[in-house]
Amino acid sequence: MTELAKTFEPGPIEARWYDHWEGSGLFRPERKEAVPFTIVMPPPNVTGSLHIGHALDNTLQDILTRHARMQGKDALWVVGTDHAGIATQMVVERNLDSQGIKRAEIGRDAFLEHVWEWKAQSGGAITRQLRRLGASCDWSNERFTMDPGFSAAVAHVFVELYKRGLAYRDKRLVNWDPKFQTAISDLEVETKEVNGHFWHLKYPLADGSGAIHVATTRPETMLADMAVAVHPEDERYTAITGKQVKHPITGRLIPIVADEHADPELGSGAVKITPGHDFNDFEVGRRAGFKAAEMLNMLDAQGRIVQTQDGLVPAELIGLDRFDARKRVVELLEAEGALEKVEDRVIATPYGDRSGVVIEPWLTDQWYVNVTPLAERAMAATRSGEIKIVPETWSKTWFNWLENIQPWCVSRQLWWGHRIPAWYDDDGNAYVAETEEEARAQAGGKALRRDDDVLDTWFSSALWPFATLGWPEQTEDLKRHYPNDVLISGFDILFFWDARMAMQGMEFMEEVPWRTLYLHGLVRDAQGQKMSKSKGNTVDPLGLIDKYGADALRFTLSAMESQGRDIKLDEKRVEGYRNFATKLWNAARFLQMNGVGASQSIAAPAAELPVNRWIIGEVVETLAKLDKAFAELRFDEMADAIYHFTWGTFCDWYVELIKGAFDDETRAVAAWAFDQILVMLHPFMPFVTEELWHANERPYDLIVAKWPEPEAQRDPRAEAELNWVTRLVSEIRSARNELNVPPGAKLHLFVADPSDETAARLDRQYATLSRLARLESIQLSPFAGTGAAQIVVDEATYALPLEGVIDIEAEKSRLSKAIAAAEKERDSLAARLANPAFSERAKPEAVEKARADHAEKAAEAERLRAALNRLG
Repeated sequence: MTELAKTFEPGPIEARWYDHWEGSGLFRPERKEAVPFTIVMPPPNVTGSLHIGHALDNTLQDILTRHARMQGKDALWVVGTDHAGIATQMVVERNLDSQGIKRAEIGRDAFLEHVWEWKAQSGGAITRQLRRLGASCDWSNERFTMDPGFSAAVAHVFVELYKRGLAYRDKRLVNWDPKFQTAISDLEVETKEVNGHFWHLKYPLADGSGAIHVATTRPETMLADMAVAVHPEDERYTAITGKQVKHPITGRLIPIVADEHADPELGSGAVKITPGHDFNDFEVGRRAGFKAAEMLNMLDAQGRIVQTQDGLVPAELIGLDRFDARKRVVELLEAEGALEKVEDRVIATPYGDRSGVVIEPWLTDQWYVNVTPLAERAMAATRSGEIKIVPETWSKTWFNWLENIQPWCVSRQLWWGHRIPAWYDDDGNAYVAETEEEARAQAGGKALRRDDDVLDTWFSSALWPFATLGWPEQTEDLKRHYPNDVLISGFDILFFWDARMAMQGMEFMEEVPWRTLYLHGLVRDAQGQKMSKSKGNTVDPLGLIDKYGADALRFTLSAMESQGRDIKLDEKRVEGYRNFATKLWNAARFLQMNGVGASQSIAAPAAELPVNRWIIGEVVETLAKLDKAFAELRFDEMADAIYHFTWGTFCDWYVELIKGAFDDETRAVAAWAFDQILVMLHPFMPFVTEELWHANERPYDLIVAKWPEPEAQRDPRAEAELNWVTRLVSEIRSARNELNVPPGAKLHLFVADPSDETAARLDRQYATLSRLARLESIQLSPFAGTGAAQIVVDEATYALPLEGVIDIEAEKSRLSKAIAAAEKERDSLAARLANPAFSERAKPEAVEKARADHAEKAAEAERLRAALNRLG
């Protein structure tokens, strides 16, 4: 037995045990014949560092993995990082810029060498930080989305999709980032509310018979206008539908078309249509008969004005930045008399989340995947129950997106990433193959050039559940561990990653990628605000680990993770669970000092004493609650069950009940019950539990200990008696505390109308009650005098005479004043909450605080009145 230190210091313990677990291969023990359990980590960006969302996501995954491992399963938690195309390219470019080196000057191959060099030196920060959290991944098989094997799988999938007619090249609108000069996904677009303008314009009819009025927030795009749309049922425009207008700047003749996109209730009901620079207009243009190749483009890749195909853009505008062009276009419109008015507006504007520049819808040739048939398979799997979404409320969102899915733009104009396996001859014909040799064979030996673009990062990560297991090779891991058991994911990547994994998994593996998709909420600050650097309210999980330990942070996140709800992270909760770890530590020290070592059996020891039979039953009940919560993925209920048993039942009551009464039976039961706590608590707080496990001699590590199967029966009679003891002691302690009885004072207890069972319990538990409630005597008779605190437990009434112990009249006066103050504050808060001016206009967090304060004051008033009533 190793004597435990007086104080619990998590830092050294965590570092020592993590190194031991990883170095000993305990995260993936050899269990080839065991039932497999598989979970994949959403691969964090190789550029990333651990944020609080990662901490939540990976804590939940680790809890499930450690639990499965302790159940004896072949638990595989796949770990790896994503190459993060645009983020990594940005980091490396910035590093090179600081050295005076430009990407364009050194060329693609040299730039990629710099990227790989950066990855080797700096790309492992987040994996080191995940170790700080306690993540028990299979690091021996860590993957990277640019590994040769994974890259081969990506190329194979793209080629197969092309062969199946699902991957194709097309000219469509994309979210274009003029700074990085690449298409980006919707996830990388951040919409901001900005102050802008609404310009009202007049377009003259070509026949001189009048004009039509339109409005726009982007007047520069009119240089590529191709139509004006009106609603087909808008009678104001029936007579002129089909006519042409003459563009006030370019002179271009454009038709007035009927399309339901135009809203008769909005403005003039007429809308200018620029299909090459607006997503809605693109669809209107297609319905009007314009082919994508015919749609006018007035911007280059950097967002500067270029000449349109018809050559009608004024020469003075060519080469201007889009925002400089906006000012000049407005001036020209004003000079032409086409500008009617300018209205101030707050405009929802798309920005690149990394570049910080305004995103342009831009018409360009890109590679796409037709995901409609893939989406249908994913929906069918969800409807059949092959995929279970938890919480189920997200199913509606899942189906809504899949039912309305659009072609997926998978090409990116970057250098870092999986280069698209397509080659072109001089005539522009494409040859798609996994290798250049295969492409040349297809082309009959023609000279070929490879596509410069790379694939969207989400394309490769969509293969994560099976490509990490060796696919397309039919490896043993692939056969055993696909499909995965569960995926833990933030809801914010439901479409961009989760749905695409479902689609690609079913397309290439003919099976769902995971059986359960668990979606957790966001971690917000203590006031419920979304965390952001601009608000200054972000929380550094590593800072919390340094201050309180990883176990405390992990337990906080699991205890607050309630299906479908965001987490309001208050540092006080983390501090509270650090105190929980300290409580556990002190209980272990107490047991050590009383000769309690490691349990000698997995099954519950034989016990005769009610207190020991009671604690065995409490272990059984807690395990049942835990098992149910694990089955339902209720992390908050898991944490609640083990917390309340450990702190309340075991530490606060059992340890107190057995003080001074350590016989052989009690030592055996105490050792067994504490071992069960360590095992049940380990998935949540792995470090402190492993340390306490090894405070006694052990033949194996806790991380691979067996999940409890106590093979014990609950004893209803013992449970009833000990629950009665704890209730009676709690009531006496509450009365003493509420009435300011000095802690050292011993009181007499009088019992009126006890049943035979209560009388027998009072006799059996006399020593325990006297010690825990600080009683001088227990008398089975009513108290005849006055000035006694009254307590009722079950059928019996208990009296604690206080004459001479406290000043009863002074105590009554104190309580009366405290009641009045609490009730006054309670009523004031109630009036504020009842006032619509407050409840409807105040910030939600202010209303919520007022409700909490009201509930607190109401409870305080009720408690104080009960104390006053005790005195009669």
